Amino acid sequence: MKILMVCLGNICRSPLAEGIMKTKLSHDFFVDSVGTISQHEGEHPDKRAIKTAANHGIDISKQVSRPITNADLNNFDKIYCMDIDVYEDVISKAKNEEQRQKISLFLEVLGDHKNAEVPDPYWGDMKDFEDVFQLLDKGCDKIAEQLNNPTTHTS
Repeated sequence: MKILMVCLGNICRSPLAEGIMKTKLSHDFFVDSVGTISQHEGEHPDKRAIKTAANHGIDISKQVSRPITNADLNNFDKIYCMDIDVYEDVISKAKNEEQRQKISLFLEVLGDHKNAEVPDPYWGDMKDFEDVFQLLDKGCDKIAEQLNNPTTHTS
């Protein structure tokens, strides 16, 4: 199964989500991350994101930002968006219902639809990055639980 994490620039939230998710799933899963804009294409994650991940034993320093492509909508099985604007941007790229069904807000997995956005820590400080890490970690736990035990969650 292929999982894609999406944020705006692919230098803060989605690289952290990718790094965290990789620690929670087996090698049967492929996890990647992208942004909806190409402004940071080819760049490594924000230094604060790298440091925050490293503080938790996760190395995201070699990740490289890239924008989402039409091929991603075909190639990935689950596409998790960090906020409403990112979600709407990705949904607008979907060519059919099958692609739309793959796309969701990352935090909806926790069941709290009022607070389903992962805040962008880019303009914040290290505490904001740590808060985002904790939120992503919680969401990744739930996603990993669902993906590792597909028959255990009920409708």
